[in-house]
Amino acid sequence: MSLQGKVAIVTGSGRGLGLAYARELARQGAAVVVNDVDAAVAEEAAATITADGGRAVAVVAPVGSTETARALVGAAVENFGGLDILVTNAGVLRDKSLLKMTDEDFDLVINVHLRGTFTCVREAYAYFKENNVQGRIIAIGSPTGQRGNFGQTNYAAAKAGIVGMVRTWAMEMKKAGVTANAVIPVAATAMTKTVPYFAAAVEADERGEAMPDFFRKTLGFGTAEDVAGLIAFLASEGAAGITGQAIGVGGDRLQLWSHPEAVESEYRDGGWSYEELASAFPFAEKQQSVGEKFPPLPADLQPQTATN
Repeated sequence: MSLQGKVAIVTGSGRGLGLAYARELARQGAAVVVNDVDAAVAEEAAATITADGGRAVAVVAPVGSTETARALVGAAVENFGGLDILVTNAGVLRDKSLLKMTDEDFDLVINVHLRGTFTCVREAYAYFKENNVQGRIIAIGSPTGQRGNFGQTNYAAAKAGIVGMVRTWAMEMKKAGVTANAVIPVAATAMTKTVPYFAAAVEADERGEAMPDFFRKTLGFGTAEDVAGLIAFLASEGAAGITGQAIGVGGDRLQLWSHPEAVESEYRDGGWSYEELASAFPFAEKQQSVGEKFPPLPADLQPQTATN
């Protein structure tokens, strides 16, 4: 087992993707601190890992505050003697278009995703530095943070911010031998169950069948377990040379996301005045796309409609 003797924290690991990450880390030998805001869910997750033959304890607390971050690190040290791996997965959604989004909608999502990642990573890295641990930071991003998505101003900002922090941390933590990476998962969750486009994939998964190749290969869409292997790998010694990366995974597809780079450059003696730009904006025909555009569903995967 590649993570034998290691200790991991996985925030937001009571169910779904987070639980899949925690179970895989435990399967590879790590002791795991699971976390959820629901006590029953958190305890059940820990019990599941224990029943699988692993070691786990639960911390019931919402991420965002420094107090919760310290409680998580403290639980790892007190129960398992240390900390080696942090996976920041906790999240919440409050999807609304811009004019309908309240301050509270925005602040809640930013607090859990972005601030929660920041506070937990800060506490974990402080422990790594103080104890000379060449630890692993794995922060969970989203395609929405990479490309944008209608009705998700708060979520897009948080997930884009997480990737920005990871790139910064990779530089700051390099001397200490600590790696920081972002994982961009594309997987069936409770949220995708409500999207008709993914119905055939979700239904197949619920029946215990393999998802159709259109989803697993063309879209790179799969199960939570499809993502978990990458989490465990990035937590391992074998990934010591991988840092500052945004890596996508879903179904049968693995992706390396680029860092933002200038794709076009134009130069003009004396610079660019309003008049020059108004007369001929050089990038008018070269604008970059936004959002994700999915290919049409094959006929046999179209959602079933009710008939009288």
